[in-house]
Amino acid sequence: MNAKPTALDAYLARTAAIHAKLERLQQLADDHFGHDPDAIHWGHVGDLGRVEVGLDELLAILLETTQP
Repeated sequence: MNAKPTALDAYLARTAAIHAKLERLQQLADDHFGHDPDAIHWGHVGDLGRVEVGLDELLAILLETTQP
């Protein structure tokens, strides 16, 4: 018999997936996002700008849900 997953089960699974992605993001950041620091160009800067905006949007979502 297969029990349906609970909301908590799904929440914990997604939390684990997010933690894994955050760890990978940190690894990429520690390695200059895979770029040679001596070969950085404005395209790389633009890409990181998009990443930063995306992270800001994610933080806004999460902070919105934790505000009283």
